[in-house]
Amino acid sequence: MFSSHGPSVRELAVQGLSSVERGYDLLAPKFDHTPFRTPDRMLDAVEETLAQHEGTFGAGLDVCCGTGAGLGMLRRLCRDRITGVDLSAGMLAEAARTHTGDDRVDFVRADARALPSDLAGSYDLAVSFGAFGHFLPSERPALFSGVRSALREGGVFAFPIGAPIPPSSPVWWAVAGFDAAMRVRNAVWRPPFVMYYRTFPLSGVRADLRAAGFSVETVPLEHFGRQAGGAPRWRLVLARRIRK
Repeated sequence: MFSSHGPSVRELAVQGLSSVERGYDLLAPKFDHTPFRTPDRMLDAVEETLAQHEGTFGAGLDVCCGTGAGLGMLRRLCRDRITGVDLSAGMLAEAARTHTGDDRVDFVRADARALPSDLAGSYDLAVSFGAFGHFLPSERPALFSGVRSALREGGVFAFPIGAPIPPSSPVWWAVAGFDAAMRVRNAVWRPPFVMYYRTFPLSGVRADLRAAGFSVETVPLEHFGRQAGGAPRWRLVLARRIRK
């Protein structure tokens, strides 16, 4: 599952018993050698779909940017300022090392549920990859409102979302087991480490985005094919800031 350059089982255990922030600070130097990094195939699919559907953008924001996997995509799609935001100083340090030399790129250490006010109205495109499991459903309104405030009117918040996994799939049971284990861990251990795989359904996400002041559409990511019934395996959510 992990390369020889990735974290050991012991390192993962220490991370899992830490807070989210501290856990990612510890994992940061080896994060890109784990399956948790967003695959290039996904980044390429989102970039291609955005370019075809929307064209290019002015300024771009990567929410929960981690080690900066999505920033290369933003550098190609956006003409102006590019900002990576993350809670973990360790992850931001890795991202800064990867993307050094481009004076358009800057980094902000912040909680995505409370983005700094000086980012307000600064961006035309916001993206996020692989981070939504760290937010409980009750926290989505604050998250989406913060992203909306960072966007200019008409700006787009884009992110991929997978189709529901059927209970007949072994993956469903693996994911359900992981979420159950995390709930037990957080019930008996402090600080909590919030990471769940089944708390971000499209129906609830769409409703919360609309309540936050977005119009919402989805575009199939055809790169990943379709299910037996014809539904896409992955969609790209395009949430556009509108006047409330």
